[in-house]
Amino acid sequence: MNSLPATDQRPDVDDNARFADVIARARSVGECLTSAAPEIDAERELPSHVVAALHDAGMFRLLLPRSLGGDELDLRVHAEVMEIIASFDASTAWCMGQGAGCAMAAAFLDPVTARRLFGPRDAVLAWGAGIQGKATIVDGGYRVTGRWAFASGSRHATLLGGHSYVYDADGKPVTEADGRHRDRTMLFIRDKATIHDLWDVMGLRGTGSDTYEVTDLFVPEDETLDRENADECREPGPLYRCSTSLAYGVGFAALQLGIARAMLDELRDLAMKKTPRGATSSLRENPVFQTQLARLEASYRATRAYLHTASATTDQTVRAGHLTLDDRVDLKLATTHVINESVEIVHEVYRAAGATAIFRSNPFERRFRDALTASQQVQARITNYTTAGRCLLDLEPDTTMFL
Repeated sequence: MNSLPATDQRPDVDDNARFADVIARARSVGECLTSAAPEIDAERELPSHVVAALHDAGMFRLLLPRSLGGDELDLRVHAEVMEIIASFDASTAWCMGQGAGCAMAAAFLDPVTARRLFGPRDAVLAWGAGIQGKATIVDGGYRVTGRWAFASGSRHATLLGGHSYVYDADGKPVTEADGRHRDRTMLFIRDKATIHDLWDVMGLRGTGSDTYEVTDLFVPEDETLDRENADECREPGPLYRCSTSLAYGVGFAALQLGIARAMLDELRDLAMKKTPRGATSSLRENPVFQTQLARLEASYRATRAYLHTASATTDQTVRAGHLTLDDRVDLKLATTHVINESVEIVHEVYRAAGATAIFRSNPFERRFRDALTASQQVQARITNYTTAGRCLLDLEPDTTMFL
């Protein structure tokens, strides 16, 4: 049975070959990730041989500008690659998805600086959640102090970023024309930060999402950026007309689809050989199970189609111009829904597998933990539905943070 449906819409012949190559590279690391999954989970990070394989396949450069040797993928193709990787190992896919969104920052840097930071083959940027730093303006840049958490992939990263509020030399907040407190993202070499290993969690254990901090660190002006300021974008590609938040949403929705796909495949394999205690027939021959499996498969395919259609629509829109608020809401609604529906599929598969699913020696338990953990991230918040619903009713969004 073909687990992942074939690819579909491609913009042109050149991109068709380029995207096919990326997908082939993603599939090429499958055996490595599948065999390393228990080690990834136990060690709470990606082992060096896994990181090396991912670099060989270019898996940390999916959304990096092509001018820097990246793939600069369309969002729909990015979703396909992320689903493939997540079907092998969710922690790896999470690190890749986080790193891909971070790599979009390169488009907002001076080209010389971008090449210096992102040009090396092993370059990976990780950053923590939220604006948690204080950046004081000094000659040539900023003095930065801050502490950030949830830096997925930080253990194999070469660069870290710290989202920080900006203050003048007198310690007063620097504001924008609309009164908003200005913030910028500071980039610095990982070795300049103090790392705190606090990552002891239920699922996505292998992401090494550590906490880090810097104190009075000088960061040159050219190694800072404002991801929300289109005037700072130096790359012409349509991908960079999307916010990193929307790119994260697509990547993490695809990750949940990958977990669901792998769980469904494992459930089908289990049904071919398992006869539940007290049953007179195998799961394969049970009409109730047959119906349940078919409904779950249909739900997965419909959910996947929604993500791919919404992503492809966004790709077409940004190629023609910039995204409107309605465009952004449409994609956010899709990614939120796909994440939550995929978790429901994973939950139902886990239940359908019976007691088999609870053993760590079987593949269900880890994937179930990974799916539940991934669903706690901001991209899956139920309040994202509220924001979308307000916009559907011609009301102002209650937040634009994740749009």
